[in-house]
Amino acid sequence: MGSPKSLHGVNFAPPRSFGTILKANLKETLFPDDPFYEFKNDKLSKRILMGIQYFVPIFQWLPKYNFGLFKFDLLAGITIASLAIPQGISYAKLAELPPIIGLYSSFVPPLIYAIFGSSKHLAVGTVATCSLIMAESIQQKVKPHDNMQLYVSLIYSATLISGLLQAALGIFRLGFLVDFLSHSTITGFMGGTALVICLQQLKGILGLKHFTSHTDVVHVLRAVFENRKEWTWQCAVVGVIFLTFLQLSRYVRKKKPNLFWVSAIAPIIVVIVGCLFAYLFNAEKHGIDIVGKLNKGINPPSLNLINFSPEYISVVLKAGIITAMVSLAEGIAIARSFSIMDNEQIDGNKEMVAIGLMNIVGSLTSCYLSTGPFSKTAVNHNSGCKSQMSNVVMSMCMLLTLLFLAPLFGYTPLVALASIIMSAMLGLIDYEKAYHLYKTDKFDFLICMAAFFGVAFISMDMGLMMSVGLALIRALLYVARPPTCKLGTVSNNAFRDVEQYPGSKQTPNMLILKLGSPIYFPNSNYVRERILRWVRDEQSLQNSKRNEIEYLILDFGGVTSIDITGIETLFETRRSLAAKNIKIILVNPRLGVMEKLIVTRFIDVIGKESVFLTIEEAIENCRFSLNSSQTKAEDVEIA
Repeated sequence: MGSPKSLHGVNFAPPRSFGTILKANLKETLFPDDPFYEFKNDKLSKRILMGIQYFVPIFQWLPKYNFGLFKFDLLAGITIASLAIPQGISYAKLAELPPIIGLYSSFVPPLIYAIFGSSKHLAVGTVATCSLIMAESIQQKVKPHDNMQLYVSLIYSATLISGLLQAALGIFRLGFLVDFLSHSTITGFMGGTALVICLQQLKGILGLKHFTSHTDVVHVLRAVFENRKEWTWQCAVVGVIFLTFLQLSRYVRKKKPNLFWVSAIAPIIVVIVGCLFAYLFNAEKHGIDIVGKLNKGINPPSLNLINFSPEYISVVLKAGIITAMVSLAEGIAIARSFSIMDNEQIDGNKEMVAIGLMNIVGSLTSCYLSTGPFSKTAVNHNSGCKSQMSNVVMSMCMLLTLLFLAPLFGYTPLVALASIIMSAMLGLIDYEKAYHLYKTDKFDFLICMAAFFGVAFISMDMGLMMSVGLALIRALLYVARPPTCKLGTVSNNAFRDVEQYPGSKQTPNMLILKLGSPIYFPNSNYVRERILRWVRDEQSLQNSKRNEIEYLILDFGGVTSIDITGIETLFETRRSLAAKNIKIILVNPRLGVMEKLIVTRFIDVIGKESVFLTIEEAIENCRFSLNSSQTKAEDVEIA
């Protein structure tokens, strides 16, 4: 018969204590990767050393670093620096910030990331999406042409908020929150943002003096055509030439991946040629505006500019929270993508801490929001980077630029920057991915389109909220309407879904159901109603065959948890079935579920003899009981 704690091989041991369960749940929630497993049995001194290396990755890779690796990182660092200079200036202009701030943002943050970042591929820099989100949010309160100093201070404040939130998410191991930005949401959001940014660059391409502060397609196109008298053909010609050159370089990279460097150096070539053109031909006299004066020198401190006054705190928080989540989702997704290519793993929580710290330090050193842009990371990977040292090399190149070359980039034509931004954004509108979503999952396609059209025709934050809202509705539908299926036997005596395997055989006098999700308050009524509906339908079918159901076998292997509402649902279901002379049999309840069933005495009600390890054992026992009952009935009739 087995021990008092077991029957049919099922463990009926007393439930674990609350503290044990809480500890196990917290560990699984916050440390699912079990990061300290490798050195938990080592000496204290080694554990301290390994802990430092874990939390500060530079101490892990730097002792093993050598000149052979540095040669690759040097080339990669110089290459991404050539991309960082035009991108830094361009995206700063996109955020309506002084261009020098864009250069500052590629000097300090990469150094911080090299210390705390766990991805050797991620190249740090500013990104167009977050630049535009920050500009749109802050301009709801302050316009840069009205008070540039206040505008810049609020940008720094939003960057600090973003960094604090990112670091906190990583420290408290809450990286799973970023997963609420689904792949479909990110695809649509990036595509919609790219479309809006491309259209906004018509201001620079056409040489417009007046423009709208709105970001939606309707307002942007209206501003373009309402100010058509300001169109400058010289700007348009130069812009088309630059854009054509940049797109050709991207085409070369696509056709011949080994020539990736052509696309990588194309933006700096556009900037250099544009500067020479503006200097030699005095472009401003021909209606082609330039960046203007850029002062030499490294980042000044900006702690004194942090502004959390009640009048502006709402827009600062809004900009900081949205950009924190978007930049984390983008940076971590990109880091993971390139790590997988080399069969490596990165820690998402450590990445959050690294990105958060670099934005915290950046906000205090005249930088605005930075993360890991796709274009720069792709160039870094293709250039053969071997470690985070490539970010250090890029930072040193930016230092030299800030100390000696910054004034030269003041001659950069705004039309050149517009062309660089537009070319980069065209690559983010992923038509193929949207079509793939349409063919594979219509709801995912709807989520993607909600983000795309919401961003394009309403606003960036509304587009993001609409898409996330749809994704949450879908998740709630999965929660509220969990899958259940009827099981039958196939040729090899395996139990499978009868809908998937229509030829499977049914077991006489028994209904076997598989529950595939937790049972708790949002879905408990549905689970009860669905079970009773299965029973009703099966009874109708069996009555036609004169074969009554006497046992309902519930496979609980997929029920990962259950709450008190779920327990009450089981009691109600049992009472309903008992009225029909149907007995409930449980198969393979998991540990946490079994503990709840024992504590609430549900096991006592149905009896320990009604719980089995496998469906086969349950069926065999039920058949034995049926045969015994039939034999007794026959004996009574004979008597």
